[in-house]
Amino acid sequence: MSFESQETSLADGRPLRLYRFTRGAIAWCYASGDRPVTQSTQVYQNVTGGIIDDGIRQTGQASPDQLTITAPASLEVAQLYRAAPPSEEVALTIFSRHIGADDFMVSWSGSISAVRWPALDRAEIVCAPLSSRMSMTGLRLTWDRACPHALYSASCGVSDALWRIPATVDVMDGQTVNCPEASGYPDGYFTGGLIDWQTAYGAIERRAIQSHVGTALALLGGTAGLVALQSARLYPGCGQTTTRCKQFNNLPNFGGIPHLPGKSPFDGNNYF
Repeated sequence: MSFESQETSLADGRPLRLYRFTRGAIAWCYASGDRPVTQSTQVYQNVTGGIIDDGIRQTGQASPDQLTITAPASLEVAQLYRAAPPSEEVALTIFSRHIGADDFMVSWSGSISAVRWPALDRAEIVCAPLSSRMSMTGLRLTWDRACPHALYSASCGVSDALWRIPATVDVMDGQTVNCPEASGYPDGYFTGGLIDWQTAYGAIERRAIQSHVGTALALLGGTAGLVALQSARLYPGCGQTTTRCKQFNNLPNFGGIPHLPGKSPFDGNNYF
């Protein structure tokens, strides 16, 4: 039978939900039934303990349209959020299908916004619909003495591949990692920079470096996901100043206004 005939049937419908979570090229696929389901060569594994959502709503408002998936606390995707959330978005596509039917339809699309554990054995994955992005406030470029561009971004123009430094994580305490390679650079060289490493599931995880003194690097988000003697890569930071921009040989792309006057023409005083 076709999906449409089973969907409109009074007695023949046997609905399934197929959940496809993706982070880049990596995917986690789950089926709401009691057995694996193959769709488009992708196998959706059944979940011991079950996986279910609270229903799809389309009110036109972002908050009411959020979807919550309840699953075992040990679900792989939920475990990504046990400490610091992933540095990249984890997207979700939900397919609706019926047992015995070969066709299916995309019934929901969005991304994970939060994960909580209301009980020791249960996780709730809160997902925001794709439409919620349309209500977000866009970033505005303002006039400032400091450069507004994110380091290594397209606007910045500095290539991270040219500045990365291979390193090895020596010891860590939950907030700070020690990398012997960092001692070869002056204190503060990596402040505002980045550290990245390959996770057990193949993705590249990235954290910002809050401070650098000697071999110690304090990370924004802590050291969760890192292990001792793990290979990593360090990237120097930027103080958003012209002096630091010159050190990157990138002054033509500096986005700030270093000679911006400190007096406002709108404060009621006549300076000119």
